[in-house]
Amino acid sequence: MNRIDLRLATLATALLSAAILGAALLSQYVGGLQPCVLCVYQRWPYVATILLGLAGFALARRHPGAARAMLGLAGLVFLVGSGIAFFHVGVEQGWWQGTSGCGAPAGGAMTLEDLRAQVLAAPVVRCDEVPWSLLGISMAGYNFIISLALAGAALWAAARRTEDGDNA
Repeated sequence: MNRIDLRLATLATALLSAAILGAALLSQYVGGLQPCVLCVYQRWPYVATILLGLAGFALARRHPGAARAMLGLAGLVFLVGSGIAFFHVGVEQGWWQGTSGCGAPAGGAMTLEDLRAQVLAAPVVRCDEVPWSLLGISMAGYNFIISLALAGAALWAAARRTEDGDNA
């Protein structure tokens, strides 16, 4: 892969991650789909891959090896994201139980009255319920598929060699 291709691969990593994260935020703030704790956990790998993609893009011309490393790390982060999404799919399907935060409001209450007010004010979003699906696949399911595909693409691009044998 030549340096221009490496720059495009790292930029594509950042842009695709931003688009996916943006779609999740749009579904929440425009579509009204409140995320459960596992949904929120699935967003963090995209934040990391945006940063890794941008760092790789910035390094690609002068330090192609470092850019390739950023792309490889992004691939590993996508694998982590696919693992989180797979775990969430398993919770949705009843294959296993979710985390202690699934269906429970976030902490921060110092007194019993604070806890009561927090519980009454917070919408309970359960991890084992599917609020949206398309063709029988939930958002977590699509995230698993997309994260796995992006992991494969990033790792493949990071390992690809040019015609002259240089990793660039």
